[in-house]
Amino acid sequence: MNLALAALRLMCLAWLWPVARLKGSNTQNQRRHKDVYLGENTRHKFGGRIDFKTKKSDSTKSLLIKSEQLLRIEDHDFAMRPGFGGSAIPVGIDVQVESIDGISEVNMDFTMTLYLRHYWQDDRLAFPSSNNKSRTFDARLVKKIWVPDVFFVHSKRSFIHDTTMENIMLRVFPDGNILYSVRITVTALCSMDFSRFPLDTQNCSLELESCWYNRLYINFILRRHIFFFMLQTYFPTMLMVMLSWVSFWIDRRAVPARVSLGITTVLTMSTIITGVSASMPQVSYVKAVDIYLWASFLFVFLSVIEYAAVNYFTTVEEMKKLQKGKLPVSYDATQAMAYDGCFHDDIDASPFPELPTTPSTTRTIPARASSTEPPPTEGTRLWKKRSVGKNIRFIMSNSYMIDSYSRILFPLAYLLFNIIYWCIYS
Repeated sequence: MNLALAALRLMCLAWLWPVARLKGSNTQNQRRHKDVYLGENTRHKFGGRIDFKTKKSDSTKSLLIKSEQLLRIEDHDFAMRPGFGGSAIPVGIDVQVESIDGISEVNMDFTMTLYLRHYWQDDRLAFPSSNNKSRTFDARLVKKIWVPDVFFVHSKRSFIHDTTMENIMLRVFPDGNILYSVRITVTALCSMDFSRFPLDTQNCSLELESCWYNRLYINFILRRHIFFFMLQTYFPTMLMVMLSWVSFWIDRRAVPARVSLGITTVLTMSTIITGVSASMPQVSYVKAVDIYLWASFLFVFLSVIEYAAVNYFTTVEEMKKLQKGKLPVSYDATQAMAYDGCFHDDIDASPFPELPTTPSTTRTIPARASSTEPPPTEGTRLWKKRSVGKNIRFIMSNSYMIDSYSRILFPLAYLLFNIIYWCIYS
């Protein structure tokens, strides 16, 4: 029985052996054809020369290994600076500004993108060369050698660009001179003075320092363009002030028109002041734009106060005429709008009886006036005081003259203010 089973197993092995051998030969033929196809393509691409052994390893890594062997990276301790224990190593710095990305008055900082280049000499990286004037490497070699410890003072944020790879270049010359370049975007602090804003000039400095305690200052003089602020702030403010003067040409009895115009200009000026303050840092001193805005707001406010005075004096004048019976016969209730802009139906609009004029009354009044108020002597102080008082009483009794004077005084005062303002801050 055992012999029969052993014979059966031998027969099965003998039958399977040609099939396995056939499959193995087919696999070897496929690999051989694949190698031949790869070899033909490679020969066509590289001019007919190919080394199949180098294709199995990474060419970039092998080049890096050769460079490290050439520069003798493993033979030195690059944790120490060149010439450690001796004099300091001079390091030259070159900054090329690519762009100034932004300047923020609220945060008092500025952002710029620049190329920061370092120059120094490290004899440990010197290499013999007969045909190459220099060798250029990327960030992988920078991490293995000594580089200067330069940093930005007063830096808020900074980063090295890494698209599509780290923007770092290292160039080594045969005599050991090194050029190290890096592309950086940095946001640095800038202490700004806004006392003359927006007619100001700022001096922002980019400071670089090393643990050798040396500091390099790069000053940027930033001059602000005024045209944007003229369109956004100054011109609208001037127009609002001029618009407030329109009320001087409107009839003093048109209370709703003059009041609504004055309130509109006041609210518009408040909106302009709020908008400018929201876009500026909160500083403890007065800025030039604040002086202009608040002075213009004062002119607009005074135009409203001017009409309040005109309306009050007009009301007093009408009341006096009403009490003395000097109102014309054609006076009707609609003229009562001069008081407060509303109709008053309870006013008796009937004409007042005329007072009898007798020779005694006509003679008594001038006599009393002549006896109680003698003509003042010209040039005396008493005459000056009474003349001013008379002028004030004359203006109060003729309130329409306030509008006449305001049409001239307000534009002249605002023009004088603008001349002084632009002469000081320009």
